[in-house]
Amino acid sequence: MSSVIETEEQQSLRAAVAALGRRHGRSHDPEARDALWAEAGRLGYLGINLPEEFGGGGGGMAELSIVLEELGAAGCPLLMMVVSPAICGTVIARFGTDEQKTRWLPGLADGTRTMAFGITEPDAGSNSHRITTTARRAGDGWVLTGRKVFISGVDIADATLVVGRAEDARTGSLKPCLFVVPRDAPGFGRRRIDMELHAHEKQFELTLDGVRLPADALVGDEDAGLLQLFAGLNPERIMTAAFAVGMGRYAVAKAVEYAKDRQVWKAPIGAHQAIAHPLAQAHIELELARLMMQKAAHLYDAGDDLGAGEAANMAKYAAAEACVKAVDQSVHTLGGNGLTREFGLASLITASRVARIAPVSREMILNYVSHQSLGLPKSY
Repeated sequence: MSSVIETEEQQSLRAAVAALGRRHGRSHDPEARDALWAEAGRLGYLGINLPEEFGGGGGGMAELSIVLEELGAAGCPLLMMVVSPAICGTVIARFGTDEQKTRWLPGLADGTRTMAFGITEPDAGSNSHRITTTARRAGDGWVLTGRKVFISGVDIADATLVVGRAEDARTGSLKPCLFVVPRDAPGFGRRRIDMELHAHEKQFELTLDGVRLPADALVGDEDAGLLQLFAGLNPERIMTAAFAVGMGRYAVAKAVEYAKDRQVWKAPIGAHQAIAHPLAQAHIELELARLMMQKAAHLYDAGDDLGAGEAANMAKYAAAEACVKAVDQSVHTLGGNGLTREFGLASLITASRVARIAPVSREMILNYVSHQSLGLPKSY
């Protein structure tokens, strides 16, 4: 890859993480996944985007997205990277108090602590303005009440960064605020959602039944909650793109390997254009999506939140579409073998669609681009 797009340090990082991924490989064993998480943390990869003074690598989303993409390309993506260091770590690093940074960032950086992110609600969907989880002042602290749904990894996280809404003392309107809720906080309940998707990171519905929190559970300024929220959502989209690009690369690599070896008539099936061209197209679309992801990461790391918002949404959209097509074509290349456990592609049929749906649907991204980029009127 040209150093115009990536520095020599970033290229070295990509090679080192790829080697780590190859050593671990694809596995559905929770212990193997935990071992990979621990080693990636010890090597400084999980917190490469976090400040050096708090144990991080001092890099940005460009570096963190490389880590997730390469692990995905090796068949062992770590979904909690999207949540713990990318969203929660970024928000705390940018807006947290010194005490919050000292308490959380070193553990998030080396992987010994994890934090989940709670924004989605049963009735709000992609509309963050309809969030009904409320935070009210109680003495010198806060009380949170509400519900969340499809929250990843709550059972393995030390805490959850919860998005609620607090009343503005001046206007009486509700404004978004972010709170760190410990896993064992009284009134903080969880119910596992039975998913068809088989993943190490489980999905949960959360209930906050009068959860009492100290004043320092609030992250940042309560009057700047919306800014802080979107400072976390842009990295989420960039990392989802990395997750999708890595998965698509893994699938295509498996299909290419098979197409080189599989021989039905006189030549390997990869010699036939009906097999070769769709895989070439999948490769092209994944590379294009990666370019937009790199643009989004560059803009975000440069402090251009507005520009990064557009690019991050486009990158997530492009990567998700490319991933789904790549997985579909890869499975089809293997025929019946593509549906066997031996070749490990069938489970990606479900997994690849996650990037189309979460953290925001492709339709809502098209709404964003039509409104924000093209200036078209809103339909809602």
